Amino acid sequence: MLKTEYIGVKNIEGPFILVENVSGAGCGELVEIIDSDGKTRHGQVKTVGKNAILVQVFNGTGRLVPKTTSVRFLGRPLEVTLSENMLGRTFNGLGEPRDGLGTIYGGKKVDINGLPLNPTARQYPKNCIHTGISAIDTLTSLIRGQKLPIFSGNGLPHNQLAVQIATQSEISGDEQFAVVFAGIGIKHDDAAFFTRELAAKGDSSNIVTFLNLADEPVIERIATPRMALTTAEYLAYELGMHVLVIMTDITNYCEALRELGSAAGEVPSRKGYPAYLYSDLASLYERAGIVRGSAGSITQLPILSMPNDDITHPIPDLTGYITEGQITLSRELDSKNIYPPIGVLTSLSRLMKDSIGEGYTRKDHPSVSSQLFASYSRAREIRSLAEVVGEDELSADDRKLLQFGELFENKFLAQGKRETRSIDESLDTAWEILKTLPKTELTRVSAQEIEEHAKG
Repeated sequence: MLKTEYIGVKNIEGPFILVENVSGAGCGELVEIIDSDGKTRHGQVKTVGKNAILVQVFNGTGRLVPKTTSVRFLGRPLEVTLSENMLGRTFNGLGEPRDGLGTIYGGKKVDINGLPLNPTARQYPKNCIHTGISAIDTLTSLIRGQKLPIFSGNGLPHNQLAVQIATQSEISGDEQFAVVFAGIGIKHDDAAFFTRELAAKGDSSNIVTFLNLADEPVIERIATPRMALTTAEYLAYELGMHVLVIMTDITNYCEALRELGSAAGEVPSRKGYPAYLYSDLASLYERAGIVRGSAGSITQLPILSMPNDDITHPIPDLTGYITEGQITLSRELDSKNIYPPIGVLTSLSRLMKDSIGEGYTRKDHPSVSSQLFASYSRAREIRSLAEVVGEDELSADDRKLLQFGELFENKFLAQGKRETRSIDESLDTAWEILKTLPKTELTRVSAQEIEEHAKG
């Protein structure tokens, strides 16, 4: 039931309108704004004061006149219509169909402002999601229920990597798997790329896509990830599916928070971002996990581009505190045309150790992963030394380590943008390059494992 209509507003500034003498409205409530031509746009209550209410307008305040603008408070929050028919569909940042296939009927409307999972209801994540990418599956394994961000930079191929993960990821067994893909503040060519590639690759019928464009109202960027996460919660906890949520670019989301905070006159914190940036990001990230007794799970893979490749910037810095590790893309590897350019030495999956090995992936996975990290780290040290003294001055074992570093980057890390590898293929490739090292360097794998794979 619609509430009382208020004719005339006190002030209009940026994306906000100020309405006086309103009773009974609540923070986050959905609002209809009617201009002098009778056209309707929507907004949301941002702040409730004693004598006035501040409303964010989704579609901008252009052509609104204070005296002739009418406001209706709808008594409900921003909602999304949820249905199993969402699978295979594309929506905008407010949950409206973007693919021309019409409105979804018969679904239920749900408030997008969900709550973080209760820690006492969480179940510890165990099983892996196989992305088909060796550097992730072998060295920074993605675990069901985990939140594992990708730290990228401007110009790095995180969009290609996001599409590849979305279209080729899978889980073991016969359980249902789905992907919710959210593009936040993306350019038109990126939106066209996502639409084309998500439809062309893999089984697009298990993907729900939300796309918010950079030239659309900034407030929609705030709603987009919440639309995606609410959809994921429906698929996971009501339909029993294991859901992977990919959100790109979280930096655009944070920029929207900063822009709206500045327009609302909020006191800025680090680099102009609002002081509540940490808690706001946590309200998104902590919606991932496994609920005890539930058949489904939600795994998050948020992607953020670090301004000036600065990992100490507030966005990656705060994200790192909330999430369970990170996958870092390397500009150095990208300059060598190595794809995906994953910097394994600066990447980490904190839940990996309890979710790999016999019963999950393969018995030799933990030792092979540890050996790859150790050997590649040593190879990078030798490479730096060779730049100073010259390769001819290195010992025979050091030259083998140098060769291992090249093989690791060009044979193990590098794989085609359409190439998917099983965990067995990734581990077998790892053994192929480890066998080029002297046995004295293989300190993280057992003699039995070396003997077993020496025959291959």
